[in-house]
Amino acid sequence: MPRCSPSEGPNRRTAMPIIRVEMFSGRTPEQKRALIRELTDAFINAAGGTPQSVHVVITDLDKGDWGSGGQLCSDKFPD
Repeated sequence: MPRCSPSEGPNRRTAMPIIRVEMFSGRTPEQKRALIRELTDAFINAAGGTPQSVHVVITDLDKGDWGSGGQLCSDKFPD
């Protein structure tokens, strides 16, 4: 039977999970630390693994670089 990916079967390797977060700029380093900690814990609880295997990438975006519903978010959500 063909295998779907090299991570399946008796010789499977542990895949490196990457959680990507895109959000508006403005969170503090403390908020980002908490977010990374919570996402890592939630992933481990749901899918297994170790904290060292989970990677979180945060991308801060300006509201002017994001659109929703046909509008710039900077127009929809002015500061």
